[in-house]
Amino acid sequence: ILVADCVEGLIWRVDLSGDGLSATAKPWLQHASMAPSYTDPFAPVVLSNSVQIPMPGVNGVRYAASTGHLYYTGSAAESFLRVAVDPRTYEPKGAPELIAKGIHAVDDFCLDERSGVAYITTHIDNTIHRVPLQPGRGPESAIVAGDPFTDSLVGPSSIVWGRAPGDYGRVAYVTTDGGHAKPPADGIVRPAQVVRLVLGDETVPGA
Repeated sequence: ILVADCVEGLIWRVDLSGDGLSATAKPWLQHASMAPSYTDPFAPVVLSNSVQIPMPGVNGVRYAASTGHLYYTGSAAESFLRVAVDPRTYEPKGAPELIAKGIHAVDDFCLDERSGVAYITTHIDNTIHRVPLQPGRGPESAIVAGDPFTDSLVGPSSIVWGRAPGDYGRVAYVTTDGGHAKPPADGIVRPAQVVRLVLGDETVPGA
């Protein structure tokens, strides 16, 4: 298991025992693109009355078997990157490659390996971005939901594909915080919810 540590700015590797009842952990990769920011205009991020963290560094992590790469977002770096994985040792192979830069508030994402794209949530910008999985190849980066502002897509965080037949690459589910981290322009905080997102010629979000 590979786990993002958004405060320390690295990815951990967790090896499970054969029965799955114990595990050992060690740092897997640390890179400048994974570093958090203590000077970001939105730092610190307030999680509760007693817990505050810097603007997160490495955030979402997903592996694509079709390309043999681990993909990750760097929230503070506003970036989407990938790093090759050795198929024998499962260790990183080479340096991370930058795929997209300048996407503010990147959070989690899901991969559509068949189409060669990722769909990235922007937590406090209330949008979903589509970016290619191959640097310089595939469709251009674009916002596919939330621009113009969509009332049901406020504070999108995690995103996963549905599991019904035909859902992969078409129907995703997004958790939102309703604007608790940052209220939208109208200042109204909505209830947190799970949104069903249908991707197509006209992307349609619905609670």
